[in-house]
Amino acid sequence: MRKLETKTIVVASHNAGKIAEIADLIGPFGFSAKSAKELNFIEPEETGTTFEDNAAIKALASAKASGLPALSDDSGLVIDALEGAPGVYTANWAERPDGSRDFAMAMDKVEKALAEKGALTPEARTARFVSVLCLAWPDGHTEMFRGEVEGVIAPAPRGTAGFGYDPIFQPEGHDRTFGEMTSEEKHGWKPGQPQALSHRARAFKIFVETCLDA
Repeated sequence: MRKLETKTIVVASHNAGKIAEIADLIGPFGFSAKSAKELNFIEPEETGTTFEDNAAIKALASAKASGLPALSDDSGLVIDALEGAPGVYTANWAERPDGSRDFAMAMDKVEKALAEKGALTPEARTARFVSVLCLAWPDGHTEMFRGEVEGVIAPAPRGTAGFGYDPIFQPEGHDRTFGEMTSEEKHGWKPGQPQALSHRARAFKIFVETCLDA
């Protein structure tokens, strides 16, 4: 495993919600970071068939464009009754013909797909959020960190916090969705704590323990 020896990195994302969450996670560790969006980097086409593939595509593009280490995230919602969909195509389910993303539409699409499967009880609506972080260097070296959180799909969106599919994902052991949780509740984590709640925070915890002297 290669250690990260600089605190200056690029957050390889154009997604405002994702950029904000990663900024919250890396901030306490003293990083100086700008996003690929801020730097006006071209958003690479995500042609991979796994979260790892797409995370690497994004991180390597930003690392090579900037000459700095870059940290990316590829994440998605995996629903058992839908045979793993939307999975790596989680963002695609929200795309409109004009290229914009409408997650209210995407959540409605999820509910309709589950209804078609007859998945109406919590036991039939099991799902997990998956996050794969990729840290890439300009020389092409990469390190991967995967985090998952189990839960169920709520029957209707609840809450306005977070982003994406957060209002319909209810993590295991909780009676609220991610959309009803504060940022600190969802992914707050510090060294010495046994676990974080969100998939992204769990992946970040592995990143910290692997690549940082924290």
